[in-house]
Amino acid sequence: MNKHKILLLTLLLSVTSVRAQNAYLDPFNPTDVRVRDLISKLTLEEKVHQMMDVSPSVPRLNLPKYNWWNEALHGVARSGVATIFPQAIALGATFDQDLAKRESTAISDEARAMYNAAMVNGYNEKYGGLTFWTPNINIFRDPRWGRGQETYGEDPFLTSQIGVAFIQGLQGDDPEHLKVAACAKHFAVHSGPERLRHSFNAIASPKDLRETYLPAFKALVNARVEAVMCAYNRTNSEVCCGSNLLLDQILRDEWHFTGHVVSDCGAIVDFYMGHKVVPGQPEAVALAVKHGVDLNCGDEYPALIEAVKRGLITEKEIDKALATLLKTRFKLGLFDPKQNSPYNNIPVSVINSTDHRALAKEVALKSIVLLKNEKCLPLKNNLSKYYITGPNAASVDALMGNYYGVNPHMSTILEGIAGAIQPGSQMQYKPGILLDRDNNNPIDWTTGDAKASDVTFVVMGITGLLEGEEGEAIASPNYGDRLDYNLPKNQIDFLRKIRKGNKNKVVAIITGGSPMNLSEVHELADAVLLAWYPGEEGGNAVADILFGKVSPSGRLPVTFPKSFAQLPPYEDYSMKGRTYRYMTAEPMYTFGYGLSYSTYTYSSLTLSEKQIKKNMTIIAETMVTNTGKMEGEEVVQLYITVPQTEKNPQYSLKGFKRVNLKAGESRKVQFQITPDLMKSVDANGSEVLLSGSYVVRIGGASPSKRSLSLGAAIPTQGKFIVR
Repeated sequence: MNKHKILLLTLLLSVTSVRAQNAYLDPFNPTDVRVRDLISKLTLEEKVHQMMDVSPSVPRLNLPKYNWWNEALHGVARSGVATIFPQAIALGATFDQDLAKRESTAISDEARAMYNAAMVNGYNEKYGGLTFWTPNINIFRDPRWGRGQETYGEDPFLTSQIGVAFIQGLQGDDPEHLKVAACAKHFAVHSGPERLRHSFNAIASPKDLRETYLPAFKALVNARVEAVMCAYNRTNSEVCCGSNLLLDQILRDEWHFTGHVVSDCGAIVDFYMGHKVVPGQPEAVALAVKHGVDLNCGDEYPALIEAVKRGLITEKEIDKALATLLKTRFKLGLFDPKQNSPYNNIPVSVINSTDHRALAKEVALKSIVLLKNEKCLPLKNNLSKYYITGPNAASVDALMGNYYGVNPHMSTILEGIAGAIQPGSQMQYKPGILLDRDNNNPIDWTTGDAKASDVTFVVMGITGLLEGEEGEAIASPNYGDRLDYNLPKNQIDFLRKIRKGNKNKVVAIITGGSPMNLSEVHELADAVLLAWYPGEEGGNAVADILFGKVSPSGRLPVTFPKSFAQLPPYEDYSMKGRTYRYMTAEPMYTFGYGLSYSTYTYSSLTLSEKQIKKNMTIIAETMVTNTGKMEGEEVVQLYITVPQTEKNPQYSLKGFKRVNLKAGESRKVQFQITPDLMKSVDANGSEVLLSGSYVVRIGGASPSKRSLSLGAAIPTQGKFIVR
């Protein structure tokens, strides 16, 4: 036997010996056996350190260091070059579950490729792992919340559908391995104020809790999301990360969640520093673990050692939490040979690949919402002179929103439009104004150029400098929240100057991640285009819409009020008067609204049954026709109004489908209305199927007179009775 064979045999015997001594390293053992074996070898001190987001290595057990904190809201974030997709609120505006899954599949491909490359180099940094704290499925109940941009909007059904698709793409479809671990956050009843989140008590009635704030979390748990993040605030006087109602009764006992729970970062400190529900750290960590918080984002869990000594918690309870947590690492294949996971060979060539850039552009195209079009768009790309101005025209910040990656090829709106016009046409650019304050220099070289141009693009709105999470929106005086609903005054003044005496076309392009007061913008501009934070291909996508390569098809996933006067107080978590389901005042723009370059009509709605028993499913059907001159996609939306009680919603989204139609083409669209879609929530928080008359509406926006006045297609409707 030669030396090489002897060496190979020695190595194999060594590995076999290690695996024999450490059952947790043997991939042929059941996961529960491996978890128990590993825990049995750890000291109490080692156990509690493995329950922190920075989990240290244990060299004597060949246990590597692992950092649990990673982000992937709209692309792998904070970890290097990655594809930057449009912000989450823009994905909500696509009303497209298939697209959401394709996006998150691309994100998880890039995440695995980045992780594989990091492991080869021996890197183990924060934001470089495989446990991603995304998506944010909180309900965007109030436009003031700076983090509403991270959500899929105000509707629990839309949020559930997009959220489920997103986690499926992240986690993959291998029955034995997780591609990456997704996390539903922030559980629960969490949507501002940012400034108060470390001490705030959100009060929600049982009806609002079950009808609005919890359905998306339930849907993601049913879809086997791997993790849930508990929120900073209290809900109904219990700290969310120590809540018997949320974590024990609902999440574990009622929904049978089997994954792990992670605290929001620093939330355990808030127990005694902010909420003051316990006197100190040992009591705080014991409370969290006893209610099922397996992972501490922070450095408080070493206090569990003191808590054990004082009898506040037992080591057996700690073992149970750690076992839940370690299962995730085993599902990710972190202790297995490389060849065991189908995801370990994903190459770095997928990162920001041509295909992924094309997908980022597709998401942007399908998310952009045309709010007004007064015989203005689409434009020809060979006009004599174009002028582009505004604080966000050349802004990279206006593309990204928050929780973003980095990318070497960002297409700003200026660059996108410049790349679309034909040679021979002139184009000029000046920013004109600053983002949110008056210019120091009073000389105006901008408005004259606008009047001399065939069309002026004014790229305005907000960026992550003005809205976002506390500490990130550095120009915000309100910790990232927007307590002034209006656009910065200097922007409106600027648009007035552009418009005054200007008989040529003015197109307002709005960036941002939340509703804002666009009433005067709507009056002043010939066309208004909402681009959100459109990602790395945002400028190219905006140009394709402006010049008619693609007809706009985005729809608003959140209501735009006319003013804050239409809203209840920010700190009030009652749903009365909020969102399209409960708001009785006429908004500026309605949920589900968005114009196209074509027009659509709906034939009479037919129902398979007019009277049903409570366990029956019925079919709602209509014919949708493109009556315009351009191919486009209509987002067909199904709304149901249940028998009315004092607090039931006016109507609720219960289905949606994207339908591509050529000019003149018709297509039959069907929806199944199951008993679950007909259920209401009573005052006690129980789901009930009421007897009585139900109204079904199918159209291109939420059913309201305001939608019609803005140009939405007339919906079709029908009724059925539940006996």
